[in-house]
Amino acid sequence: MIDRNPDKNSNKLLMQYAGLAAQLAAGLLLTVYLGMWIDKWVRFGIPVFIWLLPLLLIIGMIVKAIRDTSKK
Repeated sequence: MIDRNPDKNSNKLLMQYAGLAAQLAAGLLLTVYLGMWIDKWVRFGIPVFIWLLPLLLIIGMIVKAIRDTSKK
């Protein structure tokens, strides 16, 4: 059945992307903090984990967004 109310579909899509943005922001804060903590604990000469963990999170979120928006 086709929903004839475009506002309902627009709000659902808006809330979906707002949730994705909130997850990305919270995830970035968490991974940056965790990366700082691991870099202090491991004591490398360069900050490896502060760059690696957020990068992995962003890649994962892009893959998730592509899977969620692709039509099968």
